[in-house]
Amino acid sequence: MEFKEITPFAYHAPQSMLDDLKQRLAKRVGLSARRLTTGRKALALEKLRSLVDYWRTDYDWRRCEEALNRFPQFRTEIDGLGIHFIHVQSKHPNALPIILTHGWPSTILLFRDVIGPLTDPTAYGGNAEDAFDVVRAVTPWFRFSEKPAERGWNAQRTAQAWAVLMQRLSYKRYVAQGGDWELS
Repeated sequence: MEFKEITPFAYHAPQSMLDDLKQRLAKRVGLSARRLTTGRKALALEKLRSLVDYWRTDYDWRRCEEALNRFPQFRTEIDGLGIHFIHVQSKHPNALPIILTHGWPSTILLFRDVIGPLTDPTAYGGNAEDAFDVVRAVTPWFRFSEKPAERGWNAQRTAQAWAVLMQRLSYKRYVAQGGDWELS
């Protein structure tokens, strides 16, 4: 098998992109309530307005970036696609490698609160022999991994890609966790 390069990765959204998003969201705050003045539709519209307003005025993207960028991130090419992943190695010897995969509609941030306890269980009241080396791979077509040009990225193809990734990281054995999947 041909070795593919693994390169470090960090994300910083350009301020111009964040400003553009806020401007586009500001245009949506005045969503029309035509014929939606009563019942569940009115409630749904109010929830949508509240969500848009939150993203426009309160969401702190830079804080989200910091949460993501505190982990070692990388990219590599597998099966013609750029794949993004987090790789946190435990300080404990003989840690069991685990690859974590999110389902839809989740993101790479889903597992941010379990990476610490998995890689350093003693810091959370656990035992060193329960430690994991964590690989948090981003499924193709989700942010920071590339979108496939063709159909067929189902659970089996994703598992095959993850096997390649784990081999590139020099893991001969590992366990895997996965969420739901959508056939594409």
